[in-house]
Amino acid sequence: MKTIIQFIIKELLQFKRDKKMLAVVFMAPILQLILLGYGANMDVNVVHTTIFDQDKTVTSREYIRNLEESGYFSIDYYPSNYKEVTELINDGKTIVGIVIPKDFEKKLNRRETVSIQTLFEGSDGNTASISLGYIQGITNRFSQKVVVETKDKYGIKIPVAGSIVPEVRVWYNPEMKTRNYMIPGIMGLILMITTLSLMSMAIVREREIGTLEQLIVTPIKKYQLLVGKLIPFTLIGFVVLVIVMVIMTQWFGIVVRGNKLYLLFTALLFVLSNLGLGLFVSTVSKTQNQAMMASVFALMMPMIYLSGFAFPIENMPKVVQYITYLIPLRYFITILRGIVLKGIGFSSLWLETLILFGMGAALLIMSSLRFSKKID
Repeated sequence: MKTIIQFIIKELLQFKRDKKMLAVVFMAPILQLILLGYGANMDVNVVHTTIFDQDKTVTSREYIRNLEESGYFSIDYYPSNYKEVTELINDGKTIVGIVIPKDFEKKLNRRETVSIQTLFEGSDGNTASISLGYIQGITNRFSQKVVVETKDKYGIKIPVAGSIVPEVRVWYNPEMKTRNYMIPGIMGLILMITTLSLMSMAIVREREIGTLEQLIVTPIKKYQLLVGKLIPFTLIGFVVLVIVMVIMTQWFGIVVRGNKLYLLFTALLFVLSNLGLGLFVSTVSKTQNQAMMASVFALMMPMIYLSGFAFPIENMPKVVQYITYLIPLRYFITILRGIVLKGIGFSSLWLETLILFGMGAALLIMSSLRFSKKID
């Protein structure tokens, strides 16, 4: 035990002496969380809009005013012909083009149905679909208002009939901000990047500077060498996790609703998986550049894309969905979002926790065996 403690102290001192690495490990996560926290936001708050009003009546202006007062639409252009509308969309200067037809007011007064053409710049499907929802909601409310005013104007009496009114209650994310959903996932990404990168270069760095052979010929046992390498990076990972949790709660105001100790426990299981993967990369790479390239392109990128961090797993092809079951980040992000946003615990997340434990143990054991064969 004394040998392991001394080896851990040696690793921490060596890490402390590397000022550049120290700055990268502790400053980069802070910048990543802040930048991604603001950047990974799929909310559509401003829709740049063009309106071609061919009617130019009180009613058409009232409809346009409803769009502006919603707070979502910025009316940037009022073209004089249809060609200008299409050119603005083609040039990417506007997202939505709304064409109000002639006789808009007259047809409404005659109680006829009026169609309003809406053109979308649909290269960004998410923005287009959300904008469409905004327009449909505003148009429906405007239409209902016109119907009521028409009935009052002509004294039409319609028997009162039953109706269905949705009573909406949003749980876990009342403001429906995508940032609140994305930031817990970003925490998982940062923890993965930190621990996997450090561990993937650990053995390679010893080999490059010529100290690995010296460690092999010393009386230190192989398991002591491995534990002495794993524990320091685990401690560093937890320091990074605490830092990003503080930023998440204090900077972004996202409260951890669940048990923080359970979150730290599952983080430990996730770190073990990353250390196992990093150890494997470290044993098959000859240089730190090779280790970094292998960890980024062979492990991190697929894990980010297939973990459900940004892209819903349910929307992926079935074959790809089966592959996602092999990715530890998938389970940890589910656990993070459950604890942070929903406040749930082991009773609801026991399966993900057990899978994460099994993956961590299996990866560490297999990588340790690989490492043992490598230094024999």
